[in-house]
Amino acid sequence: MTLQLNGPRLPAASGTADRLVIFCHGYGADGNDLIGLGKHWQRLLPTAAFASPHAPERCPGSPSGYQWFGITRMQPDEMLRGVERASPVLNAFIDAELQRLNLDASRLALVGFSQGTMMSLHVGLRRQVAPAAIVGFSGVLPGPEKLPAEIISRPPVLLVHGDADQMIPVQAIHAAVNGLGAAGVSTRWHISRGVGHGIGPDGLDLAGRFLADAFSGKLTAKAEAAPMPVTSE
Repeated sequence: MTLQLNGPRLPAASGTADRLVIFCHGYGADGNDLIGLGKHWQRLLPTAAFASPHAPERCPGSPSGYQWFGITRMQPDEMLRGVERASPVLNAFIDAELQRLNLDASRLALVGFSQGTMMSLHVGLRRQVAPAAIVGFSGVLPGPEKLPAEIISRPPVLLVHGDADQMIPVQAIHAAVNGLGAAGVSTRWHISRGVGHGIGPDGLDLAGRFLADAFSGKLTAKAEAAPMPVTSE
């Protein structure tokens, strides 16, 4: 039996949800770490429900937190094995939430931070029905060499990274954009100046607008053909 995830949820501000945003938190955190982003985005996404599950494993380095998978060396093979192992439990949660809200799988967006970005990209690009969008903050694309052979769906993707990130260097965003491009995924990207391993207000606002545009169908394949670098002052 697949482990059932749980975590905080935020109902649609309008009362009835016609779209769903699922957050995937970072290593050592929990679902409460990101659910507040939903409140920030409710003005742009009044009909969106938000869910932020706790990852399936307790985190040894943060006893009160969780991990999607264990990390010891931050090596590419370790990250790929980790996302592959954790993907079924996240997919099960996604399917259950869509069913609970009676929503089509195309009405989904995934938003990840750090390790949660790895999960969002790995899972979202392999779902049978493409999500409306994927947003990844301060993360890495696991297994880019395997993606072209495994990819199933190509939703619009936005990646955001701080140039002062000492946990995952900002160069990771360029590697991810290149890996996604090689698999035919249209990607926008943004570097937040002076931001470390976190989410700056510029990236937060850009992501909210990106999600709103994606759900409304404004992000066509043609519009997304070239990466869109944006920097803040």
